[in-house]
Amino acid sequence: MSLKIILILLVLSGVGGIALGYVLRVLVGLAQRGSVELDIKQKMLQAKEQASKILADAEYRASVLETERLGPVEERETKLSAREERLSAREEFLDERQRDLDEKEDELKEREHEAARVKQDAEKMAAQRTKELAHVAHLSEEKAREQLFEEIEQTNEEAILLRLQKLEAHGRERLEERARAILVSAVHRLGNAVNAELMSLSVAIPSEELKGKIIGKEGRNIKAFERATGVDVLIDDAPDKITLSSFDPLRRTVAKIALEKLIADGRIQPAKIEETVEKTRAELNDVIRQKGEAAAYETGVIGLDPKLIQLLGRLAFRTSYGQNVLQHSIEMAHIAGMLADELGADANVARAGALLHDIGKALDHEVQGTHVEIGRRVLEKFGVDERIIQAMQSHHEEYPYETPESVIVQVADAISASRPGARRDTVDRYLERLGDLERLAKGFEGVEKAHALAAGREIRVFVNPGKVSDVALHKLARDIATRIQEELRYPGEIKVNVIKENRVVEFAR
Repeated sequence: MSLKIILILLVLSGVGGIALGYVLRVLVGLAQRGSVELDIKQKMLQAKEQASKILADAEYRASVLETERLGPVEERETKLSAREERLSAREEFLDERQRDLDEKEDELKEREHEAARVKQDAEKMAAQRTKELAHVAHLSEEKAREQLFEEIEQTNEEAILLRLQKLEAHGRERLEERARAILVSAVHRLGNAVNAELMSLSVAIPSEELKGKIIGKEGRNIKAFERATGVDVLIDDAPDKITLSSFDPLRRTVAKIALEKLIADGRIQPAKIEETVEKTRAELNDVIRQKGEAAAYETGVIGLDPKLIQLLGRLAFRTSYGQNVLQHSIEMAHIAGMLADELGADANVARAGALLHDIGKALDHEVQGTHVEIGRRVLEKFGVDERIIQAMQSHHEEYPYETPESVIVQVADAISASRPGARRDTVDRYLERLGDLERLAKGFEGVEKAHALAAGREIRVFVNPGKVSDVALHKLARDIATRIQEELRYPGEIKVNVIKENRVVEFAR
């Protein structure tokens, strides 16, 4: 009985627990539902606030974008309106210009028509006059035309002559100006330095003791050397140096090289001297050939005979008024080539003619005749082109100018020889004139010293104060000036400055 009661109670308690659980579940569900609805309401409020902010921001950005978009449009509209105004103004200007051009065109057409009418009238008058003249004189039309021209020529002869003279003078001036421009261009493009050749060479010696060895016992070594080389040997002119003097550059060069070899060898005696000199001469032939080949290569003259090259190299040891002949010929070849290019002549012929123009000087001590005639014969012997011979033979006007290249070679010779510093002839005359000026002043009594200054335009004369009084100074200056005028030739004027100086010297001991 109790078991049933327990079972009933258990069932009742289970049912009651189930009902209680259901009730609790319902209550919990209602509570959770209320909290979810509250959360939803809060989120909806937040979403509305955020949406309002987004809308406000979007409206602000839209207003900014609208402002930015409308700004360039307004500016563009302003520029377009300004451009339209300028275009309209330009169109108005062009319209006015077109009207002016149309008016000028109409005016020109009227003038052309008028000129055509005048020309027709003139032609008709000339034809009528010609016919009348032919009818009156019973001449043909050709003879009438000749007579008309003769009348015009006689009437205006003076004016025609003046016009011809003006045209001739103007043409000559233009030609001279063009010639000067070509010559200046050639000279400026070739600015070689020129070293004047001297009559002596110096050989340095390592010590003074070696001088005695070179002289030898009773001077036999130096005599043998002079005999073998043909030069004068000057021993005591300068310390640590021996001077070799000769008018022949080839002899000077052989002597210099041979003496340097003897000094380096140390064995100086007559037999050794002769042997060394002979070897040097043999070696110098190679040097001469190399100089000739170098000159031909530098100037672009090719195809020359080897013997002609050897003769060309010998010009390196020849001088003319102190100017090295080979360097002069090389310089001439460059100048002649440039002039030929400017004038449209054959540059190769001009260069070859200039390079070989003095080839006769390599043999003029050995063959009779002028160096031009000798050069012609040499070039003919070695089969040189006739145009080159014609170009070189006229540089001293011994032969007529047969080709443009012959004139170019003569001009190049004048340029190379006469430019300042090329030749020493003018310098020698200048120094001689200064020496004559000083010697003349020193010839007067009482003159102690005389110095020519300012390129010979002034002479300063120092007199002995004990022999020349103050009164005599003026007479002395006048007498010196008179003697200069009578005995010397000079450009311009020379200032004679006579100086009297009193000097007292005493010693304190």
